[in-house]
Amino acid sequence: MVVMFFAQRVILGKTKYAEVPSTLKAGVLEVLTDRGLEFLAEDK
Repeated sequence: MVVMFFAQRVILGKTKYAEVPSTLKAGVLEVLTDRGLEFLAEDK
């Protein structure tokens, strides 16, 4: 549930992937990849 929340925030541009808690990054990356949006996971 929290992973989906952060993934949606990354998709909407409200949170950068670098700001996602490290414990959730793998899950967020999986969600982004499933949606073809893995380019949003650039850790800048």
